[in-house]
Amino acid sequence: MIRTVVVALTVIPGFAYRKRLSIGGSGIVILRPGTAQPGLAGISRTTGEPVLSENTPTALFPIEAFREAAELTRGLPYRNLTGVKLVLDQPAEAPEVVEDSLPEEAAAVSSEEYNAVVRKYTDSEGRLSYDLLNRDLIRFAHRSSTVRAMASAGEGVDAIRLYITGTKFRSITKNNNLTDAQILRISALLDEAYPRGVFQELNKELRRMIGKG
Repeated sequence: MIRTVVVALTVIPGFAYRKRLSIGGSGIVILRPGTAQPGLAGISRTTGEPVLSENTPTALFPIEAFREAAELTRGLPYRNLTGVKLVLDQPAEAPEVVEDSLPEEAAAVSSEEYNAVVRKYTDSEGRLSYDLLNRDLIRFAHRSSTVRAMASAGEGVDAIRLYITGTKFRSITKNNNLTDAQILRISALLDEAYPRGVFQELNKELRRMIGKG
């Protein structure tokens, strides 16, 4: 059994998480204790405002709750939880979503390691900044003798990027036991929410370094 912490709301007694919609785009799911049906809203690509689904009762899930949920979950990874229930053994604390059949690859989605990386590259407006991330990784690439040696030896972009993200993410999370597979999973989650490719600028710079080498 895997437990997944979700964000607590203040507008209503509920909890929320992000979900990728089957029709494309980002959505918000809100769970309320004692209510079997979750609330669902998409996020408008033009206005950024939540758009409630037809089956979501506004009496239980007002638009203000979705606005708060959208703000609190900004930059967090998507989940696709089905058949979930809220555990209310400790009412004083935010409950957890319990999913018996959560796939193994979701284990890193809610990990402290992922959240630590997100916090590291969050800008002054509270948003995950891919500019900050790329600038930091490119700066590291130029300062690292290992990266320069790999580029001179003609190693591929993927291998060099894995070394860079592995070194940086292990340092940020203070967890030297993160495996390459976990590093790649964290990277994939960051990339999932960024349609242009989260490492686009880093990849471009690495190709330049390899060509120069």
